[in-house]
Amino acid sequence: MSEPTMQPVPPLHNVNEEAVIEKQVSDEMLHLELEEASEAEAKLDILLTECLEDFPDDDQSEIAQYAANIARNSITDQTRTKHLRIIKAYITFHMRRTPDWDPKAVTRNTPYDVRLFITQKCGPKADGYEGRKFSTAISTRAALTLWYRSVRPSESVAEWRVHDTTGQCAGLPTRSRAVSEFMIGLEKTKARQGEVSQSARALLLDDVYRLHDYCMMRHGLNDADRRRGIVRYTVFLFAWLLVLRVEEALSLTFESIDALPNERAYFDVDLGTRKNAQTGVSQRMRLCANDEDPRICPKRALIRLAALYGENHDCTGPLFLMINKNGAVTTQPLSSTTISRALARDLQGLGYKSWALYGTHSFRRGGCQHRLRDQGWSPGMVAAWGGWSQVEAVTMFSGYTRDQWVY
Repeated sequence: MSEPTMQPVPPLHNVNEEAVIEKQVSDEMLHLELEEASEAEAKLDILLTECLEDFPDDDQSEIAQYAANIARNSITDQTRTKHLRIIKAYITFHMRRTPDWDPKAVTRNTPYDVRLFITQKCGPKADGYEGRKFSTAISTRAALTLWYRSVRPSESVAEWRVHDTTGQCAGLPTRSRAVSEFMIGLEKTKARQGEVSQSARALLLDDVYRLHDYCMMRHGLNDADRRRGIVRYTVFLFAWLLVLRVEEALSLTFESIDALPNERAYFDVDLGTRKNAQTGVSQRMRLCANDEDPRICPKRALIRLAALYGENHDCTGPLFLMINKNGAVTTQPLSSTTISRALARDLQGLGYKSWALYGTHSFRRGGCQHRLRDQGWSPGMVAAWGGWSQVEAVTMFSGYTRDQWVY
């Protein structure tokens, strides 16, 4: 009878390797959770307007005016007025607690200043806080990200580090692990309390086809409605193809369009400096004619718009203009509110029961997914096209293979 074979004893270093692997897996899971929390910031454009009422602009005290002046001098982009109330409230809150608190200083405690302010706004009323929704936390974090980007323009926007020995801080405090974990916990707490947050659903290729037909080809359109539909659909298409925020699409001017005479294949669009890169160079993008799919052909849309405006129109200033009730072109530019309401009406007219889940940010998300899903672009290519950093691209595209294409 043969002796039993002895099994070799695993070397000790394998145990250590397993511990290292287990820690790596744990870190990766936490990283994914932090990415999911960062995705919530994409909801800002939809939620910000309703959250502004959480920061009433009626404080005329000396501290509040001082805070407003600081914010006004440091933020110069088109979202300044939206974020101003939040930044003003943040600075005022801390200066009332600690009169010598420096709003421009960034220390190892700054992430906890951010957390404390969000807690004051969103903590439960039963505990003496204001009880605001999670959407207020999202808009607050985004506003303070912009604030600290303005205070520290040369710092990385994608990280937060504190040197163990010197205490020197690098990056943005709103990107710290402390703030990210806090946002995850707050969202889960709000969810348990019955508060459900919804992000805007992406408008995909079939949705854009339906909007094209509804805006310009549906039965019963009178001339004024058809003319308004031409302008409206061109806004929709440009925002979708260029993956723009709607306010960016509406900020386009005739001077933004570089269409060479008799050039039928393409035209260029100068976007200026983007919201993501306010201190960078302007971004120039090329849109090509699409003879295979005329409904999403930007060249045809531009030609229709030019024909609508007519040869006598002064081709300067805003590209997208209001059409009055008689169908005449006015000099008044379209507003994002007008487009938002028009999109809701169009989707309801098309029979979308979930029309409320769509918003003006749906074009940016849908255009992103069109490039990925229909045209085979890589996330890096779409990141460059849409003006995202690579870190922002990870959070934007991390779930793009899911059945529900919603971010």
